[in-house]
Amino acid sequence: MALLVGRYVNRIDKKGRISVPKPFRDTFREHDFAGLYAYPLFKFPAIEACDEDFMVRISASLEDLDMFSDDHDDLAAIILENAHPLPFDPEGRIVLPKVLIEHAGLAGEALFVGRGARLQIWEPKAYDANHNQALERARSRRATLRLRRNRDEEA
Repeated sequence: MALLVGRYVNRIDKKGRISVPKPFRDTFREHDFAGLYAYPLFKFPAIEACDEDFMVRISASLEDLDMFSDDHDDLAAIILENAHPLPFDPEGRIVLPKVLIEHAGLAGEALFVGRGARLQIWEPKAYDANHNQALERARSRRATLRLRRNRDEEA
């Protein structure tokens, strides 16, 4: 799996079309479905997107929850019911559905943010505010990260 990293700003036209940044687009084109799956983030006014393999992982992970539980029902409703498969057009653009544009408060420009196996799409000023809050939270907690060992190191 390729790594989605970095930040890119692109314009949205009146029809909701936006060019996916080339480094991200190239990663998504490596799969059977030449496009991405997008759904609203429920914690923030932003959109999250992933490839089909990751969407299958989300669905399978939901099946690990107790059937008919509130967690299962809520997360399935939030993610799967609101996911949109968005194919690339010949120019590498996707058409963002109006419901996602409204959820993220997008108008004119959108910021693509790499998040490893996923990416997020933000209104640039909303992202800046969220990013600054995340930085402050991490600093106040003195957040650290335990790195996983490489497979070669485990042997």
